[in-house]
Amino acid sequence: MVDRTSGVTLREALALPAFRRAAPEVVAGAAGSARPIRWVHATERLDVGQLLREGDLLLTMGTGLPADDDAAGLTAFVDELADVGSAGMVVELGRRWESALPDALVTACERYGLPLVVLGRETRFAALAQEIGERVVDQQLTELREAQRVHETFTELSFGQAGPAEILRAVQRLADGPVVVENAQHRPLDYFAGPDDPGGFLDGWPARSRRVEVTGRTGWDAANGWLVTRLGTADQVWGRLVIGSPEAPSQRLVAVAERAAAALALHRLHDRDRGTLMRRTHLELLTGLLADRGSDDTGSDEVGRRCELAGFPVRRRTFVGLVVRPRIGTGAPADLDEVAATVVRAAHGLRLPALVCEVDRDLRVLVSAPPAADVDDLVDRLAARVLPHHDVVVAAGRAVADRGGVARTVTEAGQVADAAPQARREQDPDVHRLADLHLRGLLALLGEDERVRLFVERELGPLERHDRADGSRTDLLAALRALLLHPASKTEAAASLHLSRAAFYDRLARIEAVLDADLDDPDVRVSLHVALVAREMADELFGRPPK
Repeated sequence: MVDRTSGVTLREALALPAFRRAAPEVVAGAAGSARPIRWVHATERLDVGQLLREGDLLLTMGTGLPADDDAAGLTAFVDELADVGSAGMVVELGRRWESALPDALVTACERYGLPLVVLGRETRFAALAQEIGERVVDQQLTELREAQRVHETFTELSFGQAGPAEILRAVQRLADGPVVVENAQHRPLDYFAGPDDPGGFLDGWPARSRRVEVTGRTGWDAANGWLVTRLGTADQVWGRLVIGSPEAPSQRLVAVAERAAAALALHRLHDRDRGTLMRRTHLELLTGLLADRGSDDTGSDEVGRRCELAGFPVRRRTFVGLVVRPRIGTGAPADLDEVAATVVRAAHGLRLPALVCEVDRDLRVLVSAPPAADVDDLVDRLAARVLPHHDVVVAAGRAVADRGGVARTVTEAGQVADAAPQARREQDPDVHRLADLHLRGLLALLGEDERVRLFVERELGPLERHDRADGSRTDLLAALRALLLHPASKTEAAASLHLSRAAFYDRLARIEAVLDADLDDPDVRVSLHVALVAREMADELFGRPPK
C-alpha cells in the first residue's frame, strides 16, 4: 500500500520544545509513533469517537475517563480511539493520575499499537496544540508549494512535447532517487541513477521485478524500496515506472510518479501519431515481411510492391536483421529517436537499403544487399558509423538469401542482443554475431529450454544448496567459477578470490565431495563450465535470481 498521507508524526511532535518541557514518556504503542498527526484535540469527554477523525491526536488529563477498576470501560475507550484511527493519546499526570496509568489502559493501547504518552510536568494543552498545528500547517504549505512545482514541471514538459529521457530526468530531480522504466516483460528500458546510488540498483532486475505486484495503479514495495506505477491501462499494460523510495513515499512522490506515468503515456500516444511516415511505413513493411513465409519471388505481391515503392528491394537480395539496443546502466541511455536517425543516415551514406523501426524500445533494422555483396562488411561499416555517436549494442543475425528467412535473421539478431554482454568490453566487436558468442550464443538460441534448466540444476544444485546452508563461511560456487576461469593456474584462481593456496585447495576438495566428482576430469570441467554460463545467462536474461 502507498502512504498517501503526510504530516508531523508523533515521534517528531514529542521533540518539539513545548513537548520536551513537559517531560513526555511513551508508555505503550511505541510502534505507532511514526503515524502522521492530522490535528490535535484536547478534551475530557468520554465519547471521543464523535469528535475525532483519523490522524487526530488526543490530549487529556483523564478526568472524564472510567474509574481505574473499570477495565472494560477503559478498554472500550481505547477501542473507540483505535476505530477512528487516532494518532495517539497524550495524558498529563497530576490531575487524575499522579505517577502511573491504569494497567487496563496501557494494555489496550499496546494491543492496538496506539501510542500512549504521559507528560511528567504540567503544561498548557493550548501551547502543545498550537506548536503541532503550526508545524502541520507549515508542512501543508510546503506540500502545496511542492505540488505546484510538480504541476509546473510536468506542464512545461507537456507543452514542450518532451521525450521519455526528459521526463525521466525531471522525475529523477523531483524524486532525488533512481528511476527505471521497464517493459511488460520486466526488462529495463531506461535508467537514471539517483545521486547516492552506489551502483547495483539494476542487479537481478527481472527476477526482483516479477516478484513485485501492486494493487491499483500505484503501490509501494517495502522489500525493494520501490514506488511502482503502472504504464498503460489496466487492460493494456506496456510497462511500469519504478522510483527508488526506501521509506514509505509521500503524497508528493506519488503525485510525481503518476504525473510522470501520464506524461510517458501521452508521449507514447503522440509519438505514435506524429511519427514520420518513413518510420511508420518501415514498421508496417517489416511486420509484413516477418509474416511472409514465401520465397524471394513467390511472397505476397502487395508486401513486395510496397517494399519496392519504399526503396527497399526484395527480389534476388540478401537480407540481414539487426537489433540496435541502448546500453542500460552506463549513463544516460541513448535516445532511440536519435539512434534511428543516425542509422538511417549511415545506411543512406553506404547506399544500403534498410528498414528502420522501433519495437519494444529496441531498434530493429533489416538491410537488403545484392547477392554478390559482402554483407558482413556492409553491416560492420554501418555499425562503425553509428557507434561513435551512441552507446548501443549492435547485434546481427545470419544473412538469409530469400524473404522467407527474414523472420529467422531478425529473431536471431534479438537472441544475439540478449546474449551479448551489457557492459562494453575492450575486446568486444562492433557487431555481435552468433559466432562471436560461442557457448553463450548456443545457450541464447536454446533460451528457456526446460532441459537446460534441469541440466544446470543437476550440475550446480548441490553446490548452491551447500552455500545456502553454509551461510557466508564458504562460497564453493565462487571457488568453482575461479577454477574454471583460470584453468591453467590454480594459484591465479586462488589469488582472484584473495585466498591462500591451502584455503583454495580445501574448497576444491569440498566441491569434489559435494558433487562426488573429480575436478581434474576434463568432461566434468566442461560440464560445470557450461552449467555456470547457463546459470549466469539465466540470471541476467530470464529473471532468475543470481546465485
